[in-house]
Amino acid sequence: MKKFLFTVFIISAAALQAQDLRKDAILIDVPTAETLDQYSADFNARFYSQNSVMTSVDFGIFPRLNVGFSIAAQQLLGNETPVRVLAPQLQAKFKIYDGSLYLPAIAVGYDGRAYMYDRVSGKYAQEKKGAYLVLSREVFIPNLQIHPGVNVSDFDSSKVFFFTGLNFNIEDKAALMFEWDNVHNINNSRLNAGVRVYFTDSVEADFALRDFTRRNMFERALQIRYKAHF
Repeated sequence: MKKFLFTVFIISAAALQAQDLRKDAILIDVPTAETLDQYSADFNARFYSQNSVMTSVDFGIFPRLNVGFSIAAQQLLGNETPVRVLAPQLQAKFKIYDGSLYLPAIAVGYDGRAYMYDRVSGKYAQEKKGAYLVLSREVFIPNLQIHPGVNVSDFDSSKVFFFTGLNFNIEDKAALMFEWDNVHNINNSRLNAGVRVYFTDSVEADFALRDFTRRNMFERALQIRYKAHF
């Protein structure tokens, strides 16, 4: 009996320690139920296809509430012209529930970021996530988290999309990420994978492969993130 209680204690301690590890508010494209601390900010620069750069900033306005915006420019890198600056977009998230031993953390939000703008059609090949609800919970083993959710990109449409993300934290030095996104039908869904490297408590970088199962849409993306407190 003592051995059993000791084993339970060790497993519980490992789980509590895992909860103290980094909790990222977003993976590659998939949000999590985590939010920034109050009086903190997250600055993110993303380099991706079409020689594009997107800069995003999120603020921890109140406990559980994050608000931010992003702006992107196409053909900014390289010698191609003209450079097209796209309309700024809004993102916000509110954490409804912190989670418990048996229940996941829950958050709702809005993400206006879209990718691969086509000048001819005036549309994005990959539309914004829009309004979403996401759950986050550690599963199976310490430091492995899953983030399933649903989103509605266009309020004029009745389409509801599903997404889920997985991330595995390796001793606060790096994290492996995998996503199944934009799931309304299998043919148009996207598989993303990447690795996040934590250089310091404030600086991290993502190396990602987006939509890697479709040759015509496959892209490599780099994200540099800086976290600050104010």
